[in-house]
Amino acid sequence: MSSGRLFRNQVVSNELQHKAILVHDHLCTEYGCPIPYFHNLDPLSELVSSLLSHRTKNRDSGKAYNQLRALFPTWEVVRDAPVEDVQQAIAPCTFPETKAPCLKQVLRLITEQRGELNLDFLADLSISEARKWLESLPGVGPKTSAAVLCFSQLRRRALPVDSHHHRVAIRLGLIPAKTAVGPAHALLEAQLPEAWNAQQIYDNHEVLMLHGQRCCYFAKPDCQRCAVLDLCPFGQNRLAESG
Repeated sequence: MSSGRLFRNQVVSNELQHKAILVHDHLCTEYGCPIPYFHNLDPLSELVSSLLSHRTKNRDSGKAYNQLRALFPTWEVVRDAPVEDVQQAIAPCTFPETKAPCLKQVLRLITEQRGELNLDFLADLSISEARKWLESLPGVGPKTSAAVLCFSQLRRRALPVDSHHHRVAIRLGLIPAKTAVGPAHALLEAQLPEAWNAQQIYDNHEVLMLHGQRCCYFAKPDCQRCAVLDLCPFGQNRLAESG
């Protein structure tokens, strides 16, 4: 690659990072940073919670998690329980018939690999090593591995990207329009300054997610009251077309 091309790529990277920081600052003003962490679970419990949340509303996955904890005193009991009992306990979430055997398999694999049901060892790994280990488990992709590291008591610098965050990032032009959610994790996290702490990374996820939930809707986004309209080519074009 020529030095000229390297320079152009660096300019684009700097521009994207500058824009990502502006978006973050605008939305933090809109939604109020720092945002309190919504969970204070140990990393194994956060993993279970995240697995239950796949393609499920937070209210329903939270109910499924709470029912599971109420019916089974430990994760060892969940691991060893009949799959039908686990499925019944997590019935409020979507696809409990798929998630119950997957959850039990994950708990068995952790026991086999670690000798116990505990993920506190992830604190001693680099973020990349921790994510690689987590993503070796069935059903665990970039979003879940980031959620375990970011949302749990580990409080690590890992950026989860949910569907709202993803949609807002595409409309803002932070990532290409056809970027899938999985690859978006690395692209969006790379735009954030290395000096940012875990709270700032968490805030970034939260404010983009909140913006998708409260303004930048999937259908009929409310562009006229958007706090980042001046940075959003999608919103500007949409308002121009509407006259």
